Amino acid sequence: MWGIIATWRMAKEGIEKAEKILDSQGDAGDAIEMAIKEVEDFPYYKSVGYGGLPNEAMEVELDAAYMNGDTLSVGAVASLQDFANPISIARRLSHETVNCMLVGQGAESFACQEGFERKNMLTDRAKIHYKNRIKEEQSKLQPYAGHDTVGMVCLDDSGKMTAATSTSGLFMKKKGRVGDSPIIGSGFYVDSQIGGASATGLGEDLMKGCISYEIVRLMAQGMHPQKACEKAVFELEQKLIKRRGHAGDLSVVAMNKDGEFGVASNIEAFSFVVCLPHLKPTVYLVQREGNHCTYQPASQQWLDEYMQTRMAPLKEK
Repeated sequence: MWGIIATWRMAKEGIEKAEKILDSQGDAGDAIEMAIKEVEDFPYYKSVGYGGLPNEAMEVELDAAYMNGDTLSVGAVASLQDFANPISIARRLSHETVNCMLVGQGAESFACQEGFERKNMLTDRAKIHYKNRIKEEQSKLQPYAGHDTVGMVCLDDSGKMTAATSTSGLFMKKKGRVGDSPIIGSGFYVDSQIGGASATGLGEDLMKGCISYEIVRLMAQGMHPQKACEKAVFELEQKLIKRRGHAGDLSVVAMNKDGEFGVASNIEAFSFVVCLPHLKPTVYLVQREGNHCTYQPASQQWLDEYMQTRMAPLKEK
């Protein structure tokens, strides 16, 4: 049994590449790295990798993480600039006993020493988004509401599981800001004997619930991934609302060691992609119904409009 699940429609092409690896009895680490690199390299996805939207100083700072569910080894980078595939750097760091999470210049020095590809990740398209945003917010710049981390959980035929994330974080964030994505237990967690989870949304709120670890903990108690995702998301949402009156975007995906999966979200427009031996890579749209979530395959019209919107020509205002 093998399977892979990911946040957001943007993961579909990467999942299609991962499917070939997994269907050939390939490694869950190779499959998840390949899938995330595909997202990082596509310039029209403005929240991950090349073409990711910059911070308030117009610098692209990238975060990524990788976890091996067999060994519980973790590698992570944060506030990384000018390297093409942060997920590959994070995976390399997972082989280190110590110094396995590096930030800023430390992460860049390590990547350089290890021979990873240097690349200016700020695209002309991202510059237009930035300049338009400056004109919209003449008084004080505020981070935008969207923050679409690509997060994945993968299971291979040997029973090995991996989890990984990659993001450029909040658009117009403060320099050095780090969200949940590279933080173990918050943005991701996986244990091959149980399962794994990954999150996307407002990192500052997701971290308050250590949400990915919480989902794995619930699955360890025998809870189905769907129930575990719903319980973790909606209990955290309710706690935040009770304590301070509001909660940010909270969305999660999970898969257990048997290839069963689950999702939950407190927003209206969450999508995810899943692939199993009996299921080709499929994009689903999630709908919240109280404290439960249902999902259905995205229509071809929705899929076409998604790409048209993201690839539409931009003009500076």
